[in-house]
Amino acid sequence: MGRAEARRARQRGRRGGARRAKPKGGIRRFFTWRKLFGAFLTVCALGIGAFIALYLYVDVPGANALAQAQSNVYKYSDGTVIARTGDVNREVVPLTKVPKDVQRTFVAAENKTFYSDSGVDLKGTARGLINTVTGKGKQGGSTITQQYVKNYFLSSEQTVTRKAKELIISLKVDQEQTKDEILAGYINTSYYGRGAWGIQAAARAYYGVDSDDLTVEQGAYLAALLQAPSQYEWSSASEASRKLALQRWNYVLNNMVEMDWLDPGERSRMKFPEPITPKPAPGLEGQAGYLVEAAKAELISSGAVDEKELDAGGWNITLNIDRKKQQALEKAVDTELIDDLDLKGRKADQDVQPGAASVDPKTGRVVALYGGQDFVEHQISNATRRDYQAASTFKPLVFATALENGAETQDGVPITEDTIYDGTSKRPVEGSTTPFAPPNQGDKDWGQVTVKRAMSKSINSVFAQMGVDAGLKDVKRTAVGLGMKENAGGFVVRPSMSLGVMGASPLDMAGVYAGLDNHGKKVAPQVVKTAERGEQTAELSEPVGEQVIDRETADRVTSVLTGVVDDGTGAAARSAGLEIAGKTGTSDDKKSLWFTGYTPDLVTSVGLFGEDTSGKTTKQVSLKDVGGGVFANGGGYPAKIWAGYTRAALKGEAPAEFDLDTGQGAGVAPAPTVPPTTADPVPEPTPTPTGESQTPDEPTPSTSVPQDPTPTPSFPSPTASSRPPRPTGDPTLPEPGDDDPSARSPGE
Repeated sequence: MGRAEARRARQRGRRGGARRAKPKGGIRRFFTWRKLFGAFLTVCALGIGAFIALYLYVDVPGANALAQAQSNVYKYSDGTVIARTGDVNREVVPLTKVPKDVQRTFVAAENKTFYSDSGVDLKGTARGLINTVTGKGKQGGSTITQQYVKNYFLSSEQTVTRKAKELIISLKVDQEQTKDEILAGYINTSYYGRGAWGIQAAARAYYGVDSDDLTVEQGAYLAALLQAPSQYEWSSASEASRKLALQRWNYVLNNMVEMDWLDPGERSRMKFPEPITPKPAPGLEGQAGYLVEAAKAELISSGAVDEKELDAGGWNITLNIDRKKQQALEKAVDTELIDDLDLKGRKADQDVQPGAASVDPKTGRVVALYGGQDFVEHQISNATRRDYQAASTFKPLVFATALENGAETQDGVPITEDTIYDGTSKRPVEGSTTPFAPPNQGDKDWGQVTVKRAMSKSINSVFAQMGVDAGLKDVKRTAVGLGMKENAGGFVVRPSMSLGVMGASPLDMAGVYAGLDNHGKKVAPQVVKTAERGEQTAELSEPVGEQVIDRETADRVTSVLTGVVDDGTGAAARSAGLEIAGKTGTSDDKKSLWFTGYTPDLVTSVGLFGEDTSGKTTKQVSLKDVGGGVFANGGGYPAKIWAGYTRAALKGEAPAEFDLDTGQGAGVAPAPTVPPTTADPVPEPTPTPTGESQTPDEPTPSTSVPQDPTPTPSFPSPTASSRPPRPTGDPTLPEPGDDDPSARSPGE
């Protein structure tokens, strides 16, 4: 070895020695593999010890309150009882009363390892505990045993303590009871919707048979229901929910094939068994059923009360419904509409479905609700259904959007109450890639017209153009912000949206107009005042929310809407003798007729809907001949009902005046009139919007929202002469005369 190599060897030795001699320090002193492993064993031992202690400490309790359910009591705001929803509909049956194949549908749906597991799903339970601690929602993956324990012994609350008890009790129940006993307990304590607890009640409610007569197909649907009874309820489900129900039904049967419980050939021949029409509970005749269902829907959809706990009973529910106002609304419908109908001799009179909702704009409380002539005869509430077009009641939201965003016409003129538009019927809209040229009522040409006059006369061509000018996406944003439901159907961003082709309910529109009345604040109409069971009180949301549009915007819209009543299509509402703002609406082919109006203290929306129920399925039909046709428009029967109700509801109260921040007073003075530029139309023409293609909405359980037709003619490019001239100053133009209500055409 040379000298240089020897030197390098000595250096390596010194370095190696230094490394070997370096003492341990820092974090390694505290964390070694031995210490970590020891800590792990300690944690495991503590966990096992805690589990053993918990297992010894927790006993299997007796039946919970849900298993010993009571009635619910629904009351008016003054405490008067509206209805009692009887004892829980449950009849316990032994497993021998349920066909073996039907028993297996529940195992296939919920817990394929039921017959071999120990009663718990450790992964699912751990996931549920983590989700509960982190606030991520409800647990999934529970076994049939765990769900039975929750249904019969515990509750639906989402807490770590309850989930831990569920785990321990499930292990004990699995040791103490046979699988058949557990399965029987599960299918007898589960909630299936329609007020049915247990498989016997469910079999009667959905198929009109006893549990021992159920088929495999029917059993698979009942098993599928347990995942989401309200959503999968066939009679009231939307098209999307029906698809989900069918997917779940197929999932159950496919699992049975996988587990060799069902022959594949037999499975391929199976068809979905549609349930029978639900029957209302006794004591819900007249308006009582509509009020009860509205309260239940609100409590469940808001998350204030769990659906199972609500239908289990024991709740005292006080509604915001004012008994005197409710009676006034029912009387107004009878006096102004029902008494004028020939229910035996005129088909259109048999097809009319009235609905209404009345809201206090300052508090958001629903003080009166009219769902139909009798809940027992017609379970779909006309006050809350959203399968008919909102029609021209939507136009104020177009104007509100233009004001809120400082929008301009195609010529760059700011849009105000006095901006001039071209009111020519079938005038093609400018600035849109989607061609649209809607006719006006009666196909009238109104010429150059101010915005306030266009609102009073509900001129379609003006608002179709204004929607494009204001920005259709912004219009939709305003409408949804004020309370219209985006998923109601027909809410597609294109020019026809400005004429109200989307679905809406009277309760929706009452809430939207309450936002205008309340100076631009969001108002979410609230049916329920309080809901209590023992010491448990449901937490209800605040009905009046944030500012959606500026106060000045809302007040200017209100000011213009007073002109609709003073000098426009809503003149019939003047008979209430109050300061009123409002808007009429008449949909395509008069399938829906509307008047939504308000005073400073009360907002009410009235709708009439054409529904033919004589066939196997219901369908939307025209109301052009209802009552002989004289009042077959938004300014007819709906406005008359509104006036009759409002006059009675506010009787004895000091007349209130709008407190408007507009600089132009509380109302819009009527403008002078001149004859329209075309001859008076033939009564009851049926023009349809031209040039805009629409995609039909998904149908609801009763019928679908009507849509624009789909012809696609080509329009010549707009020319400068087709545009209105720029206004100078504050023009006062001669205007066409009022429409003859009896000759008003659809699409107002």
